[in-house]
Amino acid sequence: MTTATTPAATPAAVNPIATLQTHLVEMGREVVRALPNIAIALVVILLTWLVAKYAVRIVDRLTGKTKLRPSLKNLFDTLAKLAIWLIGLMIALIIVMPGFTPASLIAGLGIGAVAIGFAFQDIFENFLAGVLIMIREKMRIGDVIECEGIVGKVEHITLRETHVRKLSGELTVVPNSILFKNPVEILTDGTERRHEVVAGVSYDTDLDQAADVIRASVERVEGVLVDKGIDVFAQEFNSSSIDFKVRWWAGSTPRNMWETRDRVIRAIKRGLDDAGIEIPFPYITHTFKERVPLGREPGEQA
Repeated sequence: MTTATTPAATPAAVNPIATLQTHLVEMGREVVRALPNIAIALVVILLTWLVAKYAVRIVDRLTGKTKLRPSLKNLFDTLAKLAIWLIGLMIALIIVMPGFTPASLIAGLGIGAVAIGFAFQDIFENFLAGVLIMIREKMRIGDVIECEGIVGKVEHITLRETHVRKLSGELTVVPNSILFKNPVEILTDGTERRHEVVAGVSYDTDLDQAADVIRASVERVEGVLVDKGIDVFAQEFNSSSIDFKVRWWAGSTPRNMWETRDRVIRAIKRGLDDAGIEIPFPYITHTFKERVPLGREPGEQA
């Protein structure tokens, strides 16, 4: 008795090209089905841009009626624009991806918060420093400041950086974190500030007379605020002179400082010359010693 056997069915060979074509066709159909949603999302983004633009104008009108500093006005404009764009982009994402929700966005941000924080640490630091700089009352646009060797006039404050125009004309872009973490000297916080210069007289001078001559000379200088007082202090015994520290009040801008300093120095020089008081220059005394050969007494002739 014989039994007949039938060959087992072999699996059909996989065609990678056909599989790829099938996936591409499915992706194309998904894109076509999503085209209306994408178009609506683009319209939402366009409307968001228009709303943000007019919202900034509305905020400018509202803040323009107040006495807010320009830096605070810029902060309100930026926050209003940022809030509108966040809402608009979220709506556009929900339209394109119906399964997307604000809760999923928050969850995603929570997962990547640590990585984002490390990657953009400097950006976030400058952003928060910019907000705090705009909120505080000091260091307004137009002030002349000095920080970390940078001296200049504040022209613009953004959420990330501050533009400082140096006195020589160059523009320095300073990260806000530097201005927030380091001491900042605001030279024009007030309209007036005190300036000083050192004047030296010879040791044989009557110091009371010299002080009176210096004070009278400074009082006659244009731009010096005489009513706020002029100080003339004998400061120290220098190598060739006795030095006076002369202090006076004038305008706070660097231009005021250089102009009044120039006039004060000229006036002090003129006053001391007229009074016959010497302004000494450094004296150098040379002492020569006679070298005596070994075995010979000093003064002994060779």
